[in-house]
Amino acid sequence: MKCFPCNFSQVFKTSASGTNSLMSRSSFDQADIISTVEFNYSGDLLATGDKGGRVVIFQREQEVGNEFEFSGTKKLIYFCQSKSRPHHGGGEYNVYSTFQSHEPEFDYLKSLEIEEKINKIRWLPQQNAAHFLLSTNDKTIKLWKISERDKRAEGYNLKEEDGRFRDPVRITTLRVPVLKPMDLMVEASPRRIFANAHTYHINSISVNSDYETYLSSDDLRINLWHLEITDRSFNIVDVKPANMEELTEVITAAECHPHQCNVFAYSSSKGTIRLCDMRAGALCDKHSKFFEEPEDPSSRSFFSEIISSISDVKFSHNGRYMMTRDYLSVKVWDVNMETRPVETYQVHEYLRSKLCSLYENDCIFDKFECCWNGLDSAIMTGSYNNFFRMFDRNTKRDITLEASRESSKPRAILKPRKVCTGGKRKKDEISVDSLDFNKKILHTAWHPKENIIAVAATNHLYIFQDKVN
Repeated sequence: MKCFPCNFSQVFKTSASGTNSLMSRSSFDQADIISTVEFNYSGDLLATGDKGGRVVIFQREQEVGNEFEFSGTKKLIYFCQSKSRPHHGGGEYNVYSTFQSHEPEFDYLKSLEIEEKINKIRWLPQQNAAHFLLSTNDKTIKLWKISERDKRAEGYNLKEEDGRFRDPVRITTLRVPVLKPMDLMVEASPRRIFANAHTYHINSISVNSDYETYLSSDDLRINLWHLEITDRSFNIVDVKPANMEELTEVITAAECHPHQCNVFAYSSSKGTIRLCDMRAGALCDKHSKFFEEPEDPSSRSFFSEIISSISDVKFSHNGRYMMTRDYLSVKVWDVNMETRPVETYQVHEYLRSKLCSLYENDCIFDKFECCWNGLDSAIMTGSYNNFFRMFDRNTKRDITLEASRESSKPRAILKPRKVCTGGKRKKDEISVDSLDFNKKILHTAWHPKENIIAVAATNHLYIFQDKVN
């Protein structure tokens, strides 16, 4: 498997009435902004959540053949569908189900509006024909069941086919209902609602490797839930001080270990990561390991604490490494070495000179996510101007790509982009002064088994795939 995707592209545009292909209209509703992207364990389903509380699920269509037109081995080209060609091992993602996960609420005790925005989505491993996923807004977590129905019962005794009840006097015989084929219907139904456990906004959820429990974290606490129990959870981390004026850091993300159900990690706004073992005590107020990189005093500035805040933490699939994302860089940590990261990748170091203006327009508080590829050999994260960065851990190569309307046109080649920081600008370079900070890629996802990536750019979802001729 290659490190970088090269020639497959799909793009979807979210709207209040559903999800469709890319449109030329530049204006959009704030509710359409994609707020999370997540593949399921097989990679055949891809879920997105938006600020309007909607969840859109895409399914990979395996039975349709695909035709690709490309040149070279490191280029991204728009997806072209052809049913006349045999299947080449690819597959187009199409809309599978759309449903309203959360609605806006109002906390009357605190006079506080609760947004319907979907903060995170996490899939559960598939155990039967149905699929299950967790979705959360700031306060409430819901477990959804997504199932298919292609048969309906006919021949009821007490009611007609249109649903009207029959006159009991006219019922003289007993009928046995039979199942008749019908058009495929995908149903999304809430099976559990986990509420009233977080005082502050939920920033992350993570399914444990036992697939029976999961974590939910807010700024000051982390709770452990059982998937079958909705009326209580266990508070396993509490960093709230007795006096809130003494508060120095908050929890920014929490993640379960992929194989050890007793181990989890959480990051803080001070740029630290704590690895905890739930076997040590019911309250994990004492960490097992503490990861922090010493700060260089010569580079310290007014923005040092802000840009060192970790916005995302992810375990590698093998559980050996952790990846963290701060404002300017991605770091890879060995879980056996706490003193410093083993790898550091600069995402957009050219923005260091722009921190003052980024602070004024609040962009410095943007929370970028990061993700591993299926082999843990490459990582991906987003940037501004609809750029996203990919790093090969083996060769130390990196590439900057752009998710844009131009790249979504048929047979359009997505070329690597470079940012010029000063001096004479080359033909293919873009000046750092002309970057659009309103266009940002905060959410990305990588297929667990193949080189397929999903990139959320405001209200558009781009899907790219590495395809070998």
